[in-house]
This record gives sequence, structure tokens and C-alpha cells, in this order.
Amino acid sequence: MPDAIKTAADATEDAVAPPSASTAAPQKADKPRSLWGDAWRDLRRNPYFVVSSVLIFFLLLITAWPGLFTSASPTTGDLVKHYLGKPELSKVGSPEWFGYDVQGRSVYARLIYGTRASIIVGIAVTLIVTVVGGIFGMLAGYFGGITDAILSRITDIFFGIPFLLGAMVVLQSFTERTVWVVVFALAFLGWTQIARVMRGSVITVKQADYVHAAKALGAGTTRILFRHILPNAMAPVIVVATIALGGYISAEATLSYLGLGLSSPTISWGIDISGGAAQIRVAQHILLWPSIMLSITVLAFIMLGEAVRNALDPKLR
Repeated sequence: MPDAIKTAADATEDAVAPPSASTAAPQKADKPRSLWGDAWRDLRRNPYFVVSSVLIFFLLLITAWPGLFTSASPTTGDLVKHYLGKPELSKVGSPEWFGYDVQGRSVYARLIYGTRASIIVGIAVTLIVTVVGGIFGMLAGYFGGITDAILSRITDIFFGIPFLLGAMVVLQSFTERTVWVVVFALAFLGWTQIARVMRGSVITVKQADYVHAAKALGAGTTRILFRHILPNAMAPVIVVATIALGGYISAEATLSYLGLGLSSPTISWGIDISGGAAQIRVAQHILLWPSIMLSITVLAFIMLGEAVRNALDPKLR
């Protein structure tokens, strides 16, 4: 009998005892990832993104601190070294392996310092066209009607001007063509593609339920545009801008090669390619090295853009 009473008491105590911490605490649900979270996870696993990011980081490091990579002057020449130092296997790994140009200047030093002009032009033009084109496209896509008609016709006018030809005309109106003059010429005509992409993206996003809900709750136009529409419409714009960045670097080199872009004493790969083309029969290395550097840079940004596109496009996953 006492054993039965004790057993009943133990059962009652177990029934009223609070559950342990392991059973009381509910299982914490995994936090849902956003589009950007999923994209970042995919990018980290993409070898193209890793390789291109390393290359771009290296280029940015050269742009910011070129003195870390060479102590030679890119503008001071020694005529004794005229055409000397052509690539030789015995000099691999040495700056002398890159050779010297017609004025005895170090080709390696000019490669290093020429990175700055190309990267600055590419990044600055991309930022400007993204802001200008993004604003045009966002306003046209959101408001529609007469606003869309006017902004779209303005975009079509600029879009109808050949990019390089228009840049040549703009640059010829300047007596001194510095880096920022070239940036202005390229950005003046390069924003149209971003505007079209942003307009189409905004038209799609503004039909979403959360945008209608924000309007129903009385949110202002500015809040809706910058809090709800812009963050969700930027994905395709970022992809296009990243890929276009390499194109702007290539355009700057093309204009400098034709003598209509950057001019001395500014150091540019395009200027060196132009000078090397005139000496291609006797000193091929003067043309070879800046061409390789330009190709690697453009390829790095194109690879980055492709990786970002694959990560942000759900259809490609």
C-alpha cells in the first residue's frame, strides 16, 4: 500500500513539474533567405566569381598604390635602353623582362601606372550611368503615361547616337582631354541601356502585392520608390552595369588608341597600344603587354558580371 501511494505521488509530481528547457523551448525555425542572401551563397561557390574577384582586387590595389609594385618612373626614359630588354626567358619574373619602349621608358612601370586611368574611367562611368539611367528608368516605369513617353523619347534620342562616334565628337570639343573629360564623354552617351533595363524592371516590380499594400497604407511616393521598388528592381541593373564596366574600359582604350581619348602626359594602355602598333615590326613587346593587360581587365569584369547574372536570375539556378 505505501508503495502504491508513493508511486501515485511520483506520477502526480511528474505531471505538474515544468518541462525541461530542451522540451520547453520550441525548435527555432531557419530564417528565410532573401534574394541577395541566396545570390551571395551562390556567388561564393562560383569559381568564375572567385577568380574575377581576385583579379579585380589586384587591379584595385595597383590603382590605389602603384608604388608598391614598381619603383621605376613611367615617364622618365633612358635612350640608352632604346628597344632593349625584349622578353627573354632568363629575365622572367623581373620588370626588365617587359622591356623598354622607343624612348627607353619601362614598359612594366607604364603597365602599372596605366591601370589607374583605365580603372578610374571604368568605375566612374559605371557609377554615373547607373545613377542617371536608374533615375530616368525608375521615373518612367513607375509613373507611366506622359512621364514615361517623354523620358522614353529622350532615351531613344541618345540611344540612336552611335556610342563611340558620339564620344569622339564630344571629346573633340575639348582641347585638354583628361581622365574626367573622358568620363564625361562616355557617361553622356552610356546611360541609355541602364535606363531601359531599369524601366522594364520597375514596371514588373510595381505590380507586386507589397507595392499595392504600401499604397493602401498611405505610403508616400518617395518611400515607395526607394523603400520598396528600388531594392527589388536593382538586380538586373547591377548585372548590366557590371558587364558594361569592362566595355567602358575598352572604349577608353579605343579612343586613346585613335588619339581622341586620353592624351600625354596621362598614362594609358590605349596610348601605349597606339605607340606599340607603330613599332610592331621591330619591338612587338611594346604592343603585346598593354594589350594583354587590357584583355585581362575587361575579361575579369565580364566574368564577374556573368557570375552575378547567374546568381540573381532564378531561371538559371
